Amino acid sequence: MKTKLSDNMQGAILMAACMASFAINDALIKSSSAFFPLFQAIFLRSLFTTGFLGLMALRKKVRLQGISKADWKLILLRSAGEIIGAFFFLYAVFNMPLANATAILQSMPLAVTVGAAIFLKEPVGWRRYIAVIIGFIGVMIIVRPGTEGFTHYSFYALAAVVFIVTRDLATRRISKAVPSFLVSFITSVGITISSAVMLLFVDWQPVTLENISILFAASIFVIAGYVLSVSSMRVGEIGFVSPFRYTILIWSMLLGVIVFGDIPDVWMLVGSAIVVSMGIYTFYRERKVMAKLQNSGKMT
Repeated sequence: MKTKLSDNMQGAILMAACMASFAINDALIKSSSAFFPLFQAIFLRSLFTTGFLGLMALRKKVRLQGISKADWKLILLRSAGEIIGAFFFLYAVFNMPLANATAILQSMPLAVTVGAAIFLKEPVGWRRYIAVIIGFIGVMIIVRPGTEGFTHYSFYALAAVVFIVTRDLATRRISKAVPSFLVSFITSVGITISSAVMLLFVDWQPVTLENISILFAASIFVIAGYVLSVSSMRVGEIGFVSPFRYTILIWSMLLGVIVFGDIPDVWMLVGSAIVVSMGIYTFYRERKVMAKLQNSGKMT
């Protein structure tokens, strides 16, 4: 007799698969640095991604009409955050160990917590503020400014966090009437156009079947990541499923060792453990506070 997995376990598996897809995408993009400059790699990958999303938009008969001016401003702000954040993060990935760049990016939920409190006036208690402070200490342990193991490319990963937080805060304010698929498509178009403009300042490298296949595969995995991300959030409880996004660190470490020969040092592992544990605690506290607000109608 077959035992059916619970909704929470299904959601957890989908989230882990989502993070594996994103990690493989990042590893493929890093591999493409042997053939292409950053902006050419982003442009070629985004051509595949935008083309696929465009075909899906036509199939779903997604239309631009009916979007309010306020939503358009938020969509453009979100797109700008996504575009600049992607450029900074992938530049870091091109030039430093994949696991280290990924670990720094995992501070994003902590930064979103602070950003939501400052800009969206969302209630944040002292416990989460302490978790945020400890989490950023973990980031500094990974970065280690002023030490022999320091690389200035870490600051590009930190800059990516700032812009991706901007993206997420803008996303929270976009009205639910605007389809998520449409927002993703507009963002992808923005990345394609902006990377095309940046190509004016770099030397175009020859495109062969071998090197373009790497970016085609990257586009497949990034699209799979988007689809699995949505699916995982629709199965099980968010508070149970969300922490499994940190499995991307495991995938990134494995890919870093197997593909690039990058073995994480003790400080990177310690810093990552601190960031992940504080991130999970923040998820837990946020769900607990939301439950109290729903039950009592006020902050307790």
